[in-house]
Amino acid sequence: MTTVSDFDINNFLGDQIEHARGGRLARQYGRIAEKGQSIDSIKLAVDAAIDNIQVHDARSFVIYGEPQSGKTEMMIALTAALLDIGKRIVIVLTNDSVQLLEQNITRFQLSGLDPAPKNFSEVLDSAVKIAGRDWVIFSKKNQSDLDKLLQKISAYPNRVILDDEADYATPNGKVNRADKTRINELVEKLIGKDGIYIGVTATPARLDLNATFDNENTRWVDFPPHPFYTGQDVFFPTTKEGMENLKYKLIRMPDARDDTKFLRKALLSFLVNVAFLNYTNQRPGSYSMLIHASGKKADHAVDYEAVTKIFGILADSNATRYEATTRELFELARARHGELATALTRFVLRSINQNNVVVMNSNSDRSQSSYTKVTTPAALFTVAIGGNIVSRGVTFDNLLSMFFTRDSAHKIQQDTYIQRARMFGSRGAYLESFELYIPGALYDDWQRCFVFHKLSLRQIRSGSGAPLWLQDNRIQPATTASVKLAAVDWQSGEMTWEIFKLSPEVEKIIGTGGTGIDLVKTLASTVGKDALPDHVVEFVENFSPKGANSVAVHPTRLITKSYTTADADTITRAKGFIGTKEIERLVYPLAIHHFMLFSNEKGFARVYYKYSPAPNDPNVNSRRLVFVGRNATA
Repeated sequence: MTTVSDFDINNFLGDQIEHARGGRLARQYGRIAEKGQSIDSIKLAVDAAIDNIQVHDARSFVIYGEPQSGKTEMMIALTAALLDIGKRIVIVLTNDSVQLLEQNITRFQLSGLDPAPKNFSEVLDSAVKIAGRDWVIFSKKNQSDLDKLLQKISAYPNRVILDDEADYATPNGKVNRADKTRINELVEKLIGKDGIYIGVTATPARLDLNATFDNENTRWVDFPPHPFYTGQDVFFPTTKEGMENLKYKLIRMPDARDDTKFLRKALLSFLVNVAFLNYTNQRPGSYSMLIHASGKKADHAVDYEAVTKIFGILADSNATRYEATTRELFELARARHGELATALTRFVLRSINQNNVVVMNSNSDRSQSSYTKVTTPAALFTVAIGGNIVSRGVTFDNLLSMFFTRDSAHKIQQDTYIQRARMFGSRGAYLESFELYIPGALYDDWQRCFVFHKLSLRQIRSGSGAPLWLQDNRIQPATTASVKLAAVDWQSGEMTWEIFKLSPEVEKIIGTGGTGIDLVKTLASTVGKDALPDHVVEFVENFSPKGANSVAVHPTRLITKSYTTADADTITRAKGFIGTKEIERLVYPLAIHHFMLFSNEKGFARVYYKYSPAPNDPNVNSRRLVFVGRNATA
């Protein structure tokens, strides 16, 4: 017979209850694994972040990863880990969008995290007591919201700020005017004197060049993508072979074009692709198409009208343009799927009323609690139309088509355009059917954004010091106003590394010069990683659109008295060494990567590298390449 013990309050106090609450991180890993997802990348990032806090006493750092690579799951696990090590208040900041806030807080709540995450508005009432409890509190990066939250929790120390899309709004846009933007000031107050700031983003350049909250860029944490991720290497391959064997359908539209005509074709093609995946049972389900053509609400209304008009025509066999539109649909299906054309066209027409067209901007219906029916499409044919809101932070499941024409008349901000790559994510299961409609020149600019970004990230991952960011007269890593001018150094578009003793073996390898990555690899293996790092060799190997002719290794040049501004002992020169004469364009007309050794009379040398495409290269704007990075005193 079971004996029922008497009530003893000591059974429900202190360590016993706290122990029961422990193990939150392990439970989150178990939950993720049960869904068949990998925890390897998440564990790497979480372990490194906790190590930063507990071992290195880091109070401000950044976790960086790829767009739409599963950062939310990582943030949930990191929050659990922070709670496990005794952090009692974790504040998660999101973009200033009600829909995005609700999307994120819902995902955190569904994870079973203990304590259940709260919207900041839920803790403002005086009846809610903060002391003695663990809290996970969400807030938009909105002046009014942050001010109210600050008033509520300012008396409670040791807060951790987990800033999602950290490069948005948080950096100080008045950094060069001895002033602070309001959001930056409020977030700094939330951190307090003893708090911890962790910025999470796919585009960390702005946080670095702004020196936001003096984040330690040598303590940044890499969050690698999960095994099923499709990102820049898939959508913006950098080799000739990669571009000739794309794994998805790229439609490069002419720069002078009729957008209405191409949008119509993109929509009808999307319908055919959805029909194919469902009719053939290859991957049945509902899919979405994203139209990102403008940041102007009036343009969104025009696109909405064009899309709904086509749905209306296909739903009404008596419509004037029904036959012509159906024929167009049929021809697209026949060109792609041959004898399945009739069946696929019938599938579309039979299912055409299963559509949902949603405009995602600040004029959207506020009664709509979230965009969940769009981001996780409920209707068979789901179309999202938007601008700034869809530019960052929004994850689109089952995105099958993207119509992207949003260009910039002036400089392209690398961080902005990288965030706009909403097609990144887990697309592998249907990647062959994915379509990207984009003007050719814009695609080239976008690709170059990622080339610059990739080189910077590989340099960080190599562990070779603080990051360097690339810019030219078309692309810049972050808005100029956010770059803390007193804290950064600007360098010519050259890179160089450790000085080394010039040996006969190295001189023999270079000889009179040559082309190809193999020559660079041989040089690198001889001079060593400190003189020519692996990440540079890897970058060049993966971005050689003209094959071996993309890479030039020039003959060694001795620094003589003619280099009046050079320091022969250190083999350095403020304005750089590789100019038009050294490029040898007549000898290497297709080269974009240039390697050259400069030596001094004492027998020492340095490898110099410069990225410099030919004048007729589509990447011509990159000729004025500049490296920018925080200086050691920042």
